Amino acid sequence: MNLRQLRQFVTLAETGNFHRAAELLHMAQPPLSVSVRKLEEELGSRLFERHTTGVRLTPGGEAMLADARLALHHAERCRQAVADARDGLGGVLRLGIIGSATYALLPELIPSVRARYPQIDMEITEATSAEILDGLVSRRFDAGLVRYPVLDPSVFELLPMDRDEFVLAVSDSSPLAARGAIALSEAAQEPFVMYPRDKVPGLSALAMLRCQFSGFAPHVAQEALQVQTIMSLVASGLGVGLVAGVARRAVPRGVKCLTLTDNPSGFHVGIALARLAGGTSRLVERFAEHAIQFVRAQRDSGDG
Repeated sequence: MNLRQLRQFVTLAETGNFHRAAELLHMAQPPLSVSVRKLEEELGSRLFERHTTGVRLTPGGEAMLADARLALHHAERCRQAVADARDGLGGVLRLGIIGSATYALLPELIPSVRARYPQIDMEITEATSAEILDGLVSRRFDAGLVRYPVLDPSVFELLPMDRDEFVLAVSDSSPLAARGAIALSEAAQEPFVMYPRDKVPGLSALAMLRCQFSGFAPHVAQEALQVQTIMSLVASGLGVGLVAGVARRAVPRGVKCLTLTDNPSGFHVGIALARLAGGTSRLVERFAEHAIQFVRAQRDSGDG
């Protein structure tokens, strides 16, 4: 039994006439009769009762009709799924994201992707920027939202999605909390909660470089991987921490984020969409194109 025979069976059942079914199937009547007879022989049961005016389903044919229609429906869905994947309109997109992307960018971007491409299934995994970039190389991820800039962008295409500045997270109990803004150089003697170099090398290097721009090397009292962990440790009084400004959207109790007044010109932190340079699928291309258009529209709307 094959899909061609199932299609012939369903068409004949719906028309009740060999001649009309053959016309709809764009074939001659004798081959249709032979094909249906072979199907009946394979199943060991007659599917149609033949009459001078046409055909009528037997009980066995009645029992088969619904499943035959369902099989053809699923076959068409398979065909369409392959076509959608080929054209980038469907399939599975494996996306790695950094935690801070969930503050603002992701909750707005993902619904817009789903609305425009409802056939795309997204598998979203939270990871560090380094893990995401490694995952792109190993093909674990198709694309990723990473902290930008990165230390070694050579094999990646990085599309900036937003631009941000570091802010200084301080404890509510710190004298610094009375300030709304501060030059980072004024915090040079404070203990810092910093990012571990071995797990988040890019963000660690950016934070260290930011301190160097303000003329000091920070005293690292504690390391923490996640922004929320850093701010929790700051709240407990272990030190101050440099976090991206977007983290202000999820500041825990006991923490205040101060604007830095001595940001060097041209020094920014942000989020970029990362993918392997060259050789990406049409699905990844469509996602990237939509993401860039979405961010531009959001920016233009904000400017207006």
